[in-house]
Amino acid sequence: MSSLGSSFVQIKHEDLRFHENCGGGSFGSVYRAHWISQDKEVAVKKLLKIEKEAEILSVLSHKNIIQFYGAVLESPNYGIVTEYASGGSLYEYLSSDQSEEMDMEQIMTWAIQMAKGMHYLHAEAPVKVIHRDLKSRNVVMTADRVLKICDFGASKFLSHTTHMTVVGTFPWMAPEVIQSLPVSETCDTYSYGVVLWEMLTREVPFKGFEGLQVAWLVVEKQERLTIPTSCPASFAELMRKCWQADPKERPLFKQVLMMLETMANDSRLPEQCNSFLHNKDQWRCEIESTLERLRKLERELYSKEKELEERERRLRLWEERLMERSNMAPSSPCTITPVGAYGEGESEGRWELERRGSRSEERGGGMGEAGSEGGGGGGRIQTMFKGLGSSMGGFGEMMSLDLDDMGGEMDAMGDMDMNMGDMGNSSSSCRVRHGTKINMATAAMDMMELGWSDDSD
Repeated sequence: MSSLGSSFVQIKHEDLRFHENCGGGSFGSVYRAHWISQDKEVAVKKLLKIEKEAEILSVLSHKNIIQFYGAVLESPNYGIVTEYASGGSLYEYLSSDQSEEMDMEQIMTWAIQMAKGMHYLHAEAPVKVIHRDLKSRNVVMTADRVLKICDFGASKFLSHTTHMTVVGTFPWMAPEVIQSLPVSETCDTYSYGVVLWEMLTREVPFKGFEGLQVAWLVVEKQERLTIPTSCPASFAELMRKCWQADPKERPLFKQVLMMLETMANDSRLPEQCNSFLHNKDQWRCEIESTLERLRKLERELYSKEKELEERERRLRLWEERLMERSNMAPSSPCTITPVGAYGEGESEGRWELERRGSRSEERGGGMGEAGSEGGGGGGRIQTMFKGLGSSMGGFGEMMSLDLDDMGGEMDAMGDMDMNMGDMGNSSSSCRVRHGTKINMATAAMDMMELGWSDDSD
């Protein structure tokens, strides 16, 4: 570890007096502590090992980036020592009653401070740094209410970002970060837009949803946080630009700062913004309405997943019964082919049976009449079909499986071919064509004999 510590101050563990836990960062817990030899109040993030965070912090110096003092490199007491921000995190402030005092001037000041800190990381630091976990919990406030960006545990130097693992917190994460795709600095722009939304609404993003649910909504359904209709247009436009699905369409922080400067010079904006902030009761229902719609969407997805699982279970059970039936069939090869469903001049649901050496045909529209030609082992199959309509009524229709109804859920199956020629006394095969309605009358007798019903669990 000596080479790692050569670029920054190494602090002895016994030179620190620890106090209360003041939060958790990525990969470690943060404590308020007293740096004895320097007589200074500090924050110490305890770690299992020192990796890139100390190296990243050691090259950064900006008034809106947490100041790095050094690191503890003594196993097992690894830690990163930074300045202590007594005002706590921005998340904690926005969750407190104090946040009700916020006005447009305060929001604009903090929005500019964060944007300046991020612009420094991307364009002015000795090495370009992508934070990848920008959120209100990772923005802290000093005693004089200056915001500082902290917790670089998930950060990477740009040269190290050819491919990413999943890091960060889902409600603040850009779609490409959620998907572990290569990222650019504009993944931080997306997160910045979420923090700006937090300051304007004083709400928790995607409140009540778990991380993977948020990931599905953001990536698959292209959902974004609700911007109330009464939100000032300039703020709404900035947030929408930050949340573009295509990273190239999002603004760089240089552009964000230009937009904020223009907004700060708009004499009408303070009145519009303050009116919005003080009438939360009028627009909060819009956010709640969106959350309820998303919850309904998630419940529908869950229901569809369960329905698909049940269909797959029944299909597997039907295949098993068909296999069992094949073991009971005559030893001469037999091919069962559905015809008519897409054939010319034939009605849907007819079947044709062929036997080598002899031919027996039994055609029926669903549960219609049965005729026979030939003999031998084919008689048993013919007997099973004969009279099935009268003895079971509409059971054949009830037991049919319509692949068309399953739509896209079955696309991946293509043509399903079950060859049972290697199953001992039978070399029969059954080919099911995609899109064909399969009448399960051939297996109905087996299912009844085995006590199987369509409603079984």
